[in-house]
Amino acid sequence: MKRALLSTIAAGLVAAPALAQEIAPTQVAWEEEVAIPTPLTDAAPDVENGKVLMNKGAGNCIACHQVTDLSDLAFHGDIGPSLDGVGARWSEAELRGILADAKRMFPGTMMPSFYRTEGFVRVGEAYTGKAKEGEVTPLLTAQEIEDLVSYLKTLKYQ
Repeated sequence: MKRALLSTIAAGLVAAPALAQEIAPTQVAWEEEVAIPTPLTDAAPDVENGKVLMNKGAGNCIACHQVTDLSDLAFHGDIGPSLDGVGARWSEAELRGILADAKRMFPGTMMPSFYRTEGFVRVGEAYTGKAKEGEVTPLLTAQEIEDLVSYLKTLKYQ
């Protein structure tokens, strides 16, 4: 009986992130057009996953930004500003807003909008000359945005 109960609890803990409530990109509540005060998901953020996302793959933040905390990783870019001290410069809500749609705070930025699904020119369907059809999905999930915010908040001035 104890073993069955423990198995049920363990299964619930594993499934919990999948059951987390998320705010859809089109339902985000913006504050002063640049900040998102409410987390995009009710799941706890994972600082370590945020750090992983900074490297190649989904986030790939270091392709454009330098981060001293990640100096062991190769190929930091210099297109965007250094992220050293970003946790002291911006609030959690502002960081969330910048990641979701940087163009709201910095209209001329080249930074992608990682949690936006409308209001931009869509890439065409490969070699057809036609616009891609169907639903647009954000570049990062709500959980990944929250993980990145939690990591970026650790980047204080040394």
